Amino acid sequence: MKKTTPTSWLASVLLAGIALTTSAASAADLLDEAKARGTLRIACEGTYPPFNYKDDQGQLTGFDVEIGKALAAKLGVKPEFVTSEWSGILAGLQAGKYDVIINQVAATDARRETFDFSGPYVMSYPQLIVRANETRKLETPADLKGKKIGVGQGSNYAELAKGIEGAEVRTYPGAPEYLQDLATGRIDAAINDSLLIPYLRAKTKLPVKAGAQIGKPESNAIPFRKGNPKFKQAIDKALDELKADGSYAKISNKWFERDVSVPPSGR
Repeated sequence: MKKTTPTSWLASVLLAGIALTTSAASAADLLDEAKARGTLRIACEGTYPPFNYKDDQGQLTGFDVEIGKALAAKLGVKPEFVTSEWSGILAGLQAGKYDVIINQVAATDARRETFDFSGPYVMSYPQLIVRANETRKLETPADLKGKKIGVGQGSNYAELAKGIEGAEVRTYPGAPEYLQDLATGRIDAAINDSLLIPYLRAKTKLPVKAGAQIGKPESNAIPFRKGNPKFKQAIDKALDELKADGSYAKISNKWFERDVSVPPSGR
């Protein structure tokens, strides 16, 4: 039997201690990490008005940005925003590049297999966007057969469009690209969040308008990496407090003239 020398014994103890420390660090909850860092790292597209975009001074603004700032304040940390194209934003979260995404992410069953989510913070529904001078009847899946539909790559709207029999689905990095193609006639329609349409009508010069509701109302929530129960409890508590103290309603009414935490009337 081989004897263990004092030196090798000490090395074994040190290695075991390092392993335990590494294991404990890897098991640290996201809430503890954010508080130790002093920041909540928030990802958004930065090109998705009125949810998140850069104003004339180049400053990030929008509904999601204000919600992110308010949530960070409730958690006792500072917000740190990171912008990413939608096509890669979920992969970036999985890789740990940021803590959360606040960017109208639908909490689908497929996404819940990879991420945990906060409670819903926005209720809306998918809606067609068509050209302002559109005269064709584009309202039902049957009307869209043979039509070109623009959607964001990797979005829930892309999955919805792929389920429309006979439609030609074209994916884009984000809304600006497919809305431009819609305006110039390269595609027949687009699908996006119903809350986007009033902004397009009021703030942009794109010749587009709201089309029919398509699909079911859905809840948007805040995704984060699995295995962080303390963080989930804290983010849900913060959302509840924002709604209870009127902060959420103030932000929502500023951007949408209604409370978007509940489904729109009649939907």
